[in-house]
Amino acid sequence: RGLMCIHRMKIVHRDLKSANCLVNKYWTVKICDFGLSRAITDSPMTDNSSAGTPEWMAPELIRNEPFSEKCDIFSLGVIMWELCTLSRPWDGIGPVKVVYAVTEGSLLEIPEGPLGKLIADCWAEPQDRPSCQEILARLLDCEYADS
Repeated sequence: RGLMCIHRMKIVHRDLKSANCLVNKYWTVKICDFGLSRAITDSPMTDNSSAGTPEWMAPELIRNEPFSEKCDIFSLGVIMWELCTLSRPWDGIGPVKVVYAVTEGSLLEIPEGPLGKLIADCWAEPQDRPSCQEILARLLDCEYADS
């Protein structure tokens, strides 16, 4: 819901990762560190800084291509992958090799089941990635399916 709120405010975070998600004692998640965020514009956004954390970055950011709020959806998929696998993305692989792997289209091993399908959809091409609303609905479906 926090990412949905940020996107509704026309902000793209660009450095969404587990370390930038704070969790309080009630399990409420707050997104922090907006140092790389940008206001969403109607025209394609670009940035040649290559700033961000490679393990969580969308390929379009790594390649300095035009981006939208969908780059945050890719990163959210990495966070969901972390929660699903209890592993750090690209663990033991240096940042330069991660950048190369991601730009070449390599992906982490995707878990099975509906959550794995959601993660895969978050890692699709930007125009094919789900919206925050769709992600929330699908997560709620997963939650109620387990009850």
